[in-house]
Amino acid sequence: MQAAEHAAVGAEPGAAEPAPRPATLLQHSPYQAPAGFSAVQPATHRASTVLFANVAAMRARDWRHKTGYTYGLHGTPTTFMLEARLAEIEGAVHGLLCPSGLSAIALVNLALLQQGDAVMLPANVYNPSRDMAQTLLSGWGIALQVYSPMDLAATQAAITPQTKLLWLEAPGSVTMEMPDLRGLVALARQHGLVTAIDNTWSAGLALKPFALGIDISMQALTKYQSGGADVLMGAVLTRDEALQDKLLDAHMRLGLGVGGDDASLVLRGLHSLHLRYHAHDQAARRVATWLQRRPEVQTLLHPAFPGSPGHAHWVRDCSAAAGLFSFTFQPQITAAKVDTFVDALRLFKIGYSWGGPVSLVVPYDVAAMRGASWPYASPLVRLSIGLEDPDDLIADLDQALRVTLG
Repeated sequence: MQAAEHAAVGAEPGAAEPAPRPATLLQHSPYQAPAGFSAVQPATHRASTVLFANVAAMRARDWRHKTGYTYGLHGTPTTFMLEARLAEIEGAVHGLLCPSGLSAIALVNLALLQQGDAVMLPANVYNPSRDMAQTLLSGWGIALQVYSPMDLAATQAAITPQTKLLWLEAPGSVTMEMPDLRGLVALARQHGLVTAIDNTWSAGLALKPFALGIDISMQALTKYQSGGADVLMGAVLTRDEALQDKLLDAHMRLGLGVGGDDASLVLRGLHSLHLRYHAHDQAARRVATWLQRRPEVQTLLHPAFPGSPGHAHWVRDCSAAAGLFSFTFQPQITAAKVDTFVDALRLFKIGYSWGGPVSLVVPYDVAAMRGASWPYASPLVRLSIGLEDPDDLIADLDQALRVTLG
């Protein structure tokens, strides 16, 4: 017996229905926001259960085409709005949110590959992506093929009939090479391969993958879109209906979802994304220009600088360059001294990721990561330039160099 019916037992016919008791009112408030209310920031919908007006509405839901809401895991107005806005920025048609950038990579792999297939990853790929292919994917009978992103002829020679998916990175993780994306896409089309790019570096602003013919764009929204170094999220974007159907099926079956609060934080971050991205870019170029002149530095790895691998491809295909770059020290500077330099920095904090407000530094032993193909003897240092004044960052680098290497 429902609460209202229980309360009405013994009431006189025609008498007013008693008000629900406090415990019931706490669950069933009649208040609704007035129609026409609008604000700069959209409402945050936190939902696991989604309520339907009637049984017909419940049965008419279509999660695949987003013509209704089924369950919080499959989307709310907050998450659908974020997916739509990301697609608009990048020139896509469809978008899906994932709990992290790495889970977005996994979604693409699991949606498009099966036993007996092979996936091609660039030699300078984001290392957790390589680990995923070497462990999980290989355990399921999916082969890994590593290719040289700066050598089209060698890449073409590595393609086999089993190859189904070609991952692209622009620029390469840590070492910052900018590949010939147009050439790689042409190779993929020639062999009937699906192309997917990790487009996190460009934030959908500096590089437009769909204009280059790339099929899928993946981004870690953890970086520039959120901007606060406090959200983990990823996105997979495409224009292709058939690919979107495969991605949707895998997304649903893997149970990939994000919370409304995190989606709202990223939506809020989008308002300042353009300004922040270009501020990071300009500050990074200023710091990189100063570092390039230092006698302790051997090589600057920044796509916007002449001499950096793939600079001509950056000029052709990109409009900006983010706040991320790397450099190597002169060969006589040991790994121990490089570590001491990093520890001596005050404003630069030691930490992975990038795209947040605070500048970060990480030393890498690229030879251990990539093998004998790495041409530099000393360790590489990657800098993520935040939103501090670049003159203060330069002063911090200068004092650390003087203290440890001077």
